[in-house]
Amino acid sequence: MFRTKPQIALELIDRALANGVRVKVWAADELYGRNIPFLDGLEARRQAFVIEVPVDFHGWVQKPQILRSGPKKKKSGRGRRKKYPRVARRRPASEVRNLLRYSPVFREQSWQRYRIKDTDKGPEVWEVKWSVFWRKDAEGLPGRRHCLIVARNVVTKEVKYFVANRVPGEPGVTLRSLLCVAFGRWSIESCFRQAKEELGLDHYQVRGWRCVHRHFILTQLSHLFCARMRQELDDPSGEQADRLTVEQVRSAMNAWFEAADLKPIARKKRFEAELNQQRYHQQRNRQARKSHTKTRRRRLTELGIDVDKIKSCIRKTPETNDPNPCQANKK
Repeated sequence: MFRTKPQIALELIDRALANGVRVKVWAADELYGRNIPFLDGLEARRQAFVIEVPVDFHGWVQKPQILRSGPKKKKSGRGRRKKYPRVARRRPASEVRNLLRYSPVFREQSWQRYRIKDTDKGPEVWEVKWSVFWRKDAEGLPGRRHCLIVARNVVTKEVKYFVANRVPGEPGVTLRSLLCVAFGRWSIESCFRQAKEELGLDHYQVRGWRCVHRHFILTQLSHLFCARMRQELDDPSGEQADRLTVEQVRSAMNAWFEAADLKPIARKKRFEAELNQQRYHQQRNRQARKSHTKTRRRRLTELGIDVDKIKSCIRKTPETNDPNPCQANKK
């Protein structure tokens, strides 16, 4: 029987909950954010979420009036009977992009800048606005109180919209913690991208359920092996930025397997050639990283942004013993 991805996701969530798995908050991209039954399903299961939504996602920043029944005096005439409860005619739901552009709640609000993450191309800074939000459910009615977060990249001006069913100010909920969840999804997407590009996650030509599972499990084990090797072979200086890439680990393992049947002298030459190639790529990556970071910081400085003084969503290293993974930069 055919099922959509959101339907499969709800089934997997039910299975995880039945097995005792507890998740603090769920995150998903706009494929799931545009699916109202999926959001309603999470609500029905009392699961917290921070999900990206499309620009045409509908809702209200002020709770609309709900008409529970029709007028006592019936009007004569033809036409379809109105369904109740329904939203008052003067308060239709608006698209989130229009709320950002026209709503006084957003227009009168200043952008808050956050250092979202540090990449190989330098720090990424996003500007954020948020508001209490009532999303439009499957019946066209407002549900419980939500939070609408609008994030804009200060360099590329890319805009993203997120909806969370937890609102800053509630116990244990801050805007920074919601941003950590919303943008923390990128690390998971990076894992899938690496698995597809380097380890063949999507390179299978089978139809059997067991064969597909076997392929996925082997790919995940290969990815885990590469991750462990990257950790064990960290740069002596302790800089994780100089950590080997998955591609480099895969290349080294290919060289090791290829040299297994060679004579000792040929095997030594093969290993030396691979080592020289790895050193070359490490040096190139280091130079490119420094150049990109310098350019990005200069661009941010031109925009009047000091990345070391704005709020940060970057997780602290274990050495800091910081219980909160989303603390502001204290420099």
